[in-house]
Amino acid sequence: MNFHAPLIIDIAGTTLSKVDKKRLKHPLVGGLILFARNWEDREQLTALCKHIKKVRQDLLICVDHEGGRVQRFKTDGFTHLPPMRALGELWRNDGKAGEGSGAMRATNAATACGYVLGAELRACGVDLSFAPVLDLDFGASSVIGDRAFGRDPRVVSLLAKSLMHGLQLSGMANCGKHFPGHGFVAADSHTDVPVDTRSLKAILADDAKPYDWLSTALASVMPAHVIYPKVDPRPAGFSDKWLNDILRGQLRFTGAVFSDDLSMAGARVIDGQSVSSTQAAVAALNAGCDMVLLCNQSLGQGLEVDALIDGLTEAQLKGHWQPLEASEARRSALLPVSLATPWDELMVQPAYMRALDLLP
Repeated sequence: MNFHAPLIIDIAGTTLSKVDKKRLKHPLVGGLILFARNWEDREQLTALCKHIKKVRQDLLICVDHEGGRVQRFKTDGFTHLPPMRALGELWRNDGKAGEGSGAMRATNAATACGYVLGAELRACGVDLSFAPVLDLDFGASSVIGDRAFGRDPRVVSLLAKSLMHGLQLSGMANCGKHFPGHGFVAADSHTDVPVDTRSLKAILADDAKPYDWLSTALASVMPAHVIYPKVDPRPAGFSDKWLNDILRGQLRFTGAVFSDDLSMAGARVIDGQSVSSTQAAVAALNAGCDMVLLCNQSLGQGLEVDALIDGLTEAQLKGHWQPLEASEARRSALLPVSLATPWDELMVQPAYMRALDLLP
């Protein structure tokens, strides 16, 4: 293993074009992220994933498929998964005199959610979903909202761990997001550069606690495009302090780190300057990200995708960024190692049918 494939890109349609294949063959491309526009039905999705793996077996096929309003595939048999808030509400509905049964039912339901989510995606050939959301629901963030399990980091951690257990049973890794926490700020990093003015001590004692408590169970983490000025003037995903000193140093995290989407507004201003996707990618990789995502830029001619591939190639040649063997090992570790259960077999599998019954 002597190379590092850090780019996660996307494709425009429901099949691979010649241009898509050429991009996916590039040694700097390590995977792709699917969206609802890449979906017609299960047969088409399964064929698409097979074609992607024919281009390169080691490509990581990802999707944002959390449940609730963030679920890319919703028809042709895919289970409509509940928003994570529903699991938090099940926890709080704790029986008479707080006997604890609600919490236990909620953790079981969360494992069922993770299993259904992972098994259905894997049956179609998808390798990884960017889940679970570990943000706390302070009631301020519309972009997080019901995607969060709740406000209490202890509840969030245990429900997330249960969901991750279900993913693991399906043979899928996990990705906790958005480190160290996106739930406190009202601004949406898709369209703004959110700023969270709390102290490091306050953030570590609350929002970042799930990353501490789940450091042995998390396979990967996605940092927030949020600036925490009392810690670093750069957004967390471009901050050596957040990613290396705090996440890897203090919290002892050893898994993979993905940037959030580099086309988001929160990723296009660093140190007060507007930056290109290549500049953003180099900054994220040099700060400690193992992989960087560029989403929704393949539409039309996909010039932005080609510019990023060419730009990162040039950055490597000029010594502005160096591939890391450890990063490539962390990327490869996210690929499933067990065989997926085919869809028709999954539908009658007792464990899957039991999991469906447990969903809230």
